[in-house]
Amino acid sequence: MSVRVAILLSGGGSNMVRLVESMTGDHPARPVLVMSNDPAAGGLARATALGVDTAAVDHRLFAGDRAAFEDVLHARLMQAEPDLICLAGFMRILTGDFTARWAGRMLNIHPSLLPKYRGLHTHARALEAGDTEAGCTVHEVTADLDDGPIRGQARVPVMPDDCAESLAARVLKAEHRLYPAVVRRFAGGDRTPLMLG
Repeated sequence: MSVRVAILLSGGGSNMVRLVESMTGDHPARPVLVMSNDPAAGGLARATALGVDTAAVDHRLFAGDRAAFEDVLHARLMQAEPDLICLAGFMRILTGDFTARWAGRMLNIHPSLLPKYRGLHTHARALEAGDTEAGCTVHEVTADLDDGPIRGQARVPVMPDDCAESLAARVLKAEHRLYPAVVRRFAGGDRTPLMLG
């Protein structure tokens, strides 16, 4: 019996594409839904092209009422009956009530080596700090922003001539390697953190 995976995104969905493409053959999971808070998100069309059901719950219709937005989001997720939720560039902060519903069954990928640089502008912050390496982290989602048990990290060097954009591009390539590998392990019951160079 395959683990059913729902993927939430807000943008173009490059991590979603890598996850969906990886869930074939002997992979223990299969994608059942790709959903966005933005009906115009490019990732929805990409998911449709990959043969995955899609849905959108436009957060702007809820006028800042996060609880109401999350109730609709949760209801639509329940229709797909996922065992695991993967956040892949989902740019909405989720409340403790929502994360509690999915405790131990929701992963996120974040573009820094957590616990460093929670939140936004991670690459610029790494450069400003003079870091010699950067990277990305897959973690379980909890009520605290970019917190929760770490399930994988990938490190990349910071080059002397890097700007935020060039570092972001290098980290994104690492995300595309790390997230599918962690999801495969996690869906198979292995919670051991995966560390990639």
